[in-house]
Amino acid sequence: MCLFMRTGGNACKKQLTAIIERAGSGYVSLCPQVDIASQGDTIEQARDNLVEAIELFFETASAEEIKQRFHDEVFVTHVEVAVE
Repeated sequence: MCLFMRTGGNACKKQLTAIIERAGSGYVSLCPQVDIASQGDTIEQARDNLVEAIELFFETASAEEIKQRFHDEVFVTHVEVAVE
């Protein structure tokens, strides 16, 4: 069952958010829509590993788990805070 738009064949495609930040000598990547994270030595590797982890989640999770974990609206913005 595809919860997203089909793009031909049996594959579904959905645009998700990836946040990637440096962590030590590598990078950590996070998809906030499904709360899945990964890592890699480069930005590209962290992104590719995140895509793999997300695809694995969608392949193995039940429709109910996907529905519970998926956040359709995620907003990424900057905030200003006071730091003493």
